[in-house]
Amino acid sequence: MKNNMNKGKNSIYKSLNGSFFYKNKTAFVFLNISALITAFLNIAVSWLMQQLVDVASGKNGLFTFRQLFWIVLVFFAVFIAVIIIKYFAWPGFMKKAMRQYKEFAFGEITKKDISSFRKEDTSLYLSALTNDAVTVETEYLEKIPDLITHTVSFILSIALMLYYSPLLTLIALALTLLPLLSSVLTGSKAAPIQKKVSDCNNNFTASLSDFLEGFFVVKSFKAEKEVISLFAKTDTELENNKSKMRKITHIIGSVGGMCGIVAQLGVFFSGAAIALSGKALTPGMVIVFVQLMNYMIAPVSTIPMLLAKKKAANALTRKLAAELEKNRVERASEELNGINKGIRLENVSFSYDDDKEILHNISLDFKAGKSYAIVGGSGSGKSTLLNLLHSGGGNRHSGRILIDDIDLNTVSAKSLYENISVIGQNVFLFNSTIEDNITMFKEFPAEKVNEAIAKAHLSKLIEEHGSNYSCGENGKNLSGGEKQRISIARSLLRKSSLLLADEITAALDAKTAFEVSNEILDLEGITRIVVTHALDEALLKRYDEIIVLKDGHVEEVGTFDNLINNTGYFYALYTVSNNAA
Repeated sequence: MKNNMNKGKNSIYKSLNGSFFYKNKTAFVFLNISALITAFLNIAVSWLMQQLVDVASGKNGLFTFRQLFWIVLVFFAVFIAVIIIKYFAWPGFMKKAMRQYKEFAFGEITKKDISSFRKEDTSLYLSALTNDAVTVETEYLEKIPDLITHTVSFILSIALMLYYSPLLTLIALALTLLPLLSSVLTGSKAAPIQKKVSDCNNNFTASLSDFLEGFFVVKSFKAEKEVISLFAKTDTELENNKSKMRKITHIIGSVGGMCGIVAQLGVFFSGAAIALSGKALTPGMVIVFVQLMNYMIAPVSTIPMLLAKKKAANALTRKLAAELEKNRVERASEELNGINKGIRLENVSFSYDDDKEILHNISLDFKAGKSYAIVGGSGSGKSTLLNLLHSGGGNRHSGRILIDDIDLNTVSAKSLYENISVIGQNVFLFNSTIEDNITMFKEFPAEKVNEAIAKAHLSKLIEEHGSNYSCGENGKNLSGGEKQRISIARSLLRKSSLLLADEITAALDAKTAFEVSNEILDLEGITRIVVTHALDEALLKRYDEIIVLKDGHVEEVGTFDNLINNTGYFYALYTVSNNAA
């Protein structure tokens, strides 16, 4: 089982990495070609310097001064060609790579089951697709051409140095071991710190999100000082770790640079000593050795840091892959063809953990096309029961939930969501038009959209503002009743067989709450199950059945009149509610 889980995580990780290059290989190849040519040009500059210095000092060279002039012109022509290639290849590759990376990750998030997603820390995804994505982009993808250029430059510089003087090359290689050792030792510390920065980014994003969502509560309880303190704590931890990362990067660069200077000076003095001893080493060769040392030392000091950053970026990608793989509920492939018979619960119990059971041995029948009200005191399990009907609670319930005699656990998630619509107290709306929020950005015939608008009693809103009216961020331009009506129109348009409504009128004024509840009861051809705290006689009499919960048990079931006449628990709830009103 563990091996299968690891295989799944590796699969997601490979797909995430592969998303950079999917249908993006041509740009990547040209980008690498430009990096290779750049490496050859770097070494060519050193060779040209040697030739020019020796010609200028009267030494016989391979080419005359005039020939070298034309070679330099060719060199610049190639250099301009490389600039043009990179101009088109690099931005195009980066744009497509990062777009595909983020879209693949987002697509995997949308594949998760509702009950599974409720367990997720969404701040992790926010951080992964913003801060971490920037790190992956700048510390990994953008560095690939540099890694190629430095590696090829290193190999070519050694080859040319060996051609000029094997002895001085050995001295150069020996002196290069110092910056190599320093880079390796310091570079290995970057990856764990980068992951720590990522974790702190998650905490910071979560803290900021909590404050923005709970702004009203903070202001109401005058908790600004305390919230600022909590915000400052997470921000300080984040910036402290970012500072550590900067220090490591600075140390890697500084130590490598210092060791590089020592190595260059060592090669220069060694070359001068060899030349003064009368061995075949021209002034141009000494100068070119010093120049080529740049292409030995720069890779030696830079490549370990680039590899460390690549490792750190890979750690972030693995972290995201692990989260994408987590809590993936796999259902069987049973399909629902609407809900024609109804829903039956047989001895269903449920708990969020092993310590406390929320629902106890629930057995109920919901007939197709009927309307049901679920009532009860606070903590009686009303919302939990509703959640079980559209998600199964992540298979954590005992007993059976049957939809048209098909076990809920065997129904495919896609089929389930196609047949069930859920409306909550807080309706989520996109920052887009009324029509987009009704259609959820899909294409529907105009008459179908208009029919849903009419049945959801949205005609007046459309007449006043038009269907292209912007709802604002999370529907801030609309009233609570208007948002609820949009959610009803969504359900009607997609022809859901079952509508689940959870305390949808709790935040509405009495008049709007009554209207919205009536509108749900007016709907035909759809099963309606409504959790409600409002015990209004006129509304409750319209339900086909009222289910009364108490401490996770079904206490009573019946019509309004029957329950009142029984003078049981519902009668007590109703009496207390109306006396309080």
